Amino acid sequence: MSSDARLEDRDFTAPPIFARLQQRALRVGAVLALAALAGLVAAPRQAMHSYLLAFMLCLGPTLGAMALLMVCHLTGGDWGVGIRRILEAAMGTLPMLAAAFIPIVIGAYLHLNYPWANPEELKHNEHLVHQASRYLNPSLFLARGVLYFIAWGVMAYFLLAWSEAQDRPPERPPDKRFQALSAVGIIIYGWTLTFAVIDWVMSLTPEFTSTIYGLIFMVGQGLIALCLATIVAHRLRSHGPMSEVLTTRSFHDYGKLILTFVMLWAYFSFSQWLIVWSGNLPEEIHWFQDRIKGDWGVMGLALIVGHFAIPFALLLSRGLKQNARKLMWIAVWLILMRYLDLYWNIEPSFDPAELHYRWLDAVLPLAMSALWLGYFLRNLRRRPLVALHDPHLAALLAKQHE
Repeated sequence: MSSDARLEDRDFTAPPIFARLQQRALRVGAVLALAALAGLVAAPRQAMHSYLLAFMLCLGPTLGAMALLMVCHLTGGDWGVGIRRILEAAMGTLPMLAAAFIPIVIGAYLHLNYPWANPEELKHNEHLVHQASRYLNPSLFLARGVLYFIAWGVMAYFLLAWSEAQDRPPERPPDKRFQALSAVGIIIYGWTLTFAVIDWVMSLTPEFTSTIYGLIFMVGQGLIALCLATIVAHRLRSHGPMSEVLTTRSFHDYGKLILTFVMLWAYFSFSQWLIVWSGNLPEEIHWFQDRIKGDWGVMGLALIVGHFAIPFALLLSRGLKQNARKLMWIAVWLILMRYLDLYWNIEPSFDPAELHYRWLDAVLPLAMSALWLGYFLRNLRRRPLVALHDPHLAALLAKQHE
């Protein structure tokens, strides 16, 4: 109890600058949202294309944080102690994403994004008619989306509720509950996200199929969540007792994990290309042909270099991984690459002939990201930056004082 008392006496509240950042993010988000509304009135179809990009971008750190948190509970260890509450704050933005899903559904009913929802497209494509009657139609699209968010919401609710209980003296050790939920939850996450990505992104080109498509998005979500956690952890490192939790070894661990996700993204992406190309099926190869010609091909090459080659080469350095500031800038770079990767996956489905970057493709993702950031910072400020009665925290601090 004495160690617990000493922990409670320490200042584990978020620094005041986070409140100012929250207010600025909300203001910027509100202004950009007004600009996006003007774009919606002027060009509703393009606005819905850009909105899907923004939605998938913000969904990444939300669900990626939940997956990383469950991995943390399953594996234990010191690496997750310092970023656990950061991941929980990101996961806690799930209600915002559930509300943000409503325009996606409305867009499906108004035939603004998905060809399988457009009666005019169905008249000229028997394959689409078959898919629309059995799986891809607005009603089932809505029903499945509701089920996905219910599954994610239930898992997030218990993970957050049990974590909040760790700020008070626990009646019994909570580790087993976390581990039991995470063991089942990581499977549910993988299953639901796979189908969600098929519904929301892959079905933009209904002829294209890929069994590895969901895995690419899972890795991308884990990467962007880990990059966000690294950036926030760098800012918190100099804040009071967090310096004892976020050590050089912690950032070395984050760097190794980021390197792992970078390599997994490259491996899965190349595997998808190799399998599709060797299969030589016209409807599948067409998806890649649209993305490797002209300016789209230049963007694909930029992803190979920027999303894999550069961070891979840099993160091989042990010294760089241990340098929190340098690792933070690599994390910022990779978040930009995640945006570029989503753009390369989504936009050619609407305009395969030529790359036309429109202002809504920047404004809508920035608007939703700013609002998401404000919500995230609000969550982070509500509770202590660590779970005060987490046994892993006590063990980590004990090591620091040995």
